Amino acid sequence: MDRRHFLEKSGLTLTGLLLSPWALYAFPNREGEELIPFIDEPESNRGLDWHKFDTFITPNKDFFHVSHYGVPKIDPTELSNWNLEISGLVDNPITWTIEEIKSLPKTEVTYTLECSGNHGFPTFTGAIGNAKWGGTPLAPILKTAGIKENGIEVIFFGYDSGEEKRRDITMKQNFARSMSVEEALQESHLLCYEMNGEPLIDKHGAPLRLIAPGWYGIACVKWLNRIEIRDRRFMGRFMARDYVTIRKETRPNGETVWMETSVGKTQLKSIPAKVTRIGDEYRIYGAAWGAPIKTVELSIDGGPWQTAEIDTVEDAEYAWKVWHYNWNNPSPGVHTIVSRSIDTKGNIQPEGDSAHIADKETYWESNGQITRKIRIE
Repeated sequence: MDRRHFLEKSGLTLTGLLLSPWALYAFPNREGEELIPFIDEPESNRGLDWHKFDTFITPNKDFFHVSHYGVPKIDPTELSNWNLEISGLVDNPITWTIEEIKSLPKTEVTYTLECSGNHGFPTFTGAIGNAKWGGTPLAPILKTAGIKENGIEVIFFGYDSGEEKRRDITMKQNFARSMSVEEALQESHLLCYEMNGEPLIDKHGAPLRLIAPGWYGIACVKWLNRIEIRDRRFMGRFMARDYVTIRKETRPNGETVWMETSVGKTQLKSIPAKVTRIGDEYRIYGAAWGAPIKTVELSIDGGPWQTAEIDTVEDAEYAWKVWHYNWNNPSPGVHTIVSRSIDTKGNIQPEGDSAHIADKETYWESNGQITRKIRIE
């Protein structure tokens, strides 16, 4: 199928695709603010430094990155040979070059990408960032390929690879993650080649990656070069053995059972990011994400929950909400600050020591309330 017929069949035109709304956003800084550091800051961290949290969009240079088989180096002179293969249980197998993908209608989505291990242990707190991602929608390409009736699983393969051993078999495996067909056809998913208006670089998945708003970062396969539709669930390392949450559960009869689930969609979360002051006027800043946020609340020193002010524009559906709380006349000494987010369905971010968190034996998907300590002089 040539590209002209692809556009005709999918109904896409360069002018007919609505771009995601975007508005300039002013972070609610106050001129002359002095940072009051938390006293429980981890000794080492990767990615976002919450003390420097002062922009709605995370600069590319400050954006965390994770790789599992190393970062492949793609020679720019070889990009003309880079292909994305759509194959498996489809009526119209097709291979796209990166330039052909870039020639398709472009859209953008602002999406907060978080590693599923973020805050899973004390020294890993910056594996999150918010970016404006640019690319072409995935769903029209899958629909035009024509997923066969018995196709149930969409597997995304990256260019990066390594050796895996199962029993007595050693084999080369490419990084791969999968979704159901229904999940893969979400309109927000992008075949992404730009990040904050700039071409992707190696560590962020150049030349092409999947961006799956509403999912943890592990789903957003980098260095994407093959999409395959299958008739059975995919059970590769990063679906069935790694990035698996293990939790013990108590049944109504008192019996304890163990449940293993693959890391998937993001969960409701928030964090007190930093505290500043101007003279005697203190302000707490933070972010909330993982679901459509209705309210963010704070408790100081175990006191009653107080409502924070949410500052973020409303059209960034998949982006974090930035919030602040004016803290009047704190007394000298050490204080604790904890936040919780509440989504539009009434779900409340769980307490850090709740059974939902405490009964989890792995550090993935740790979305408990985060307590920070600060000293006021």
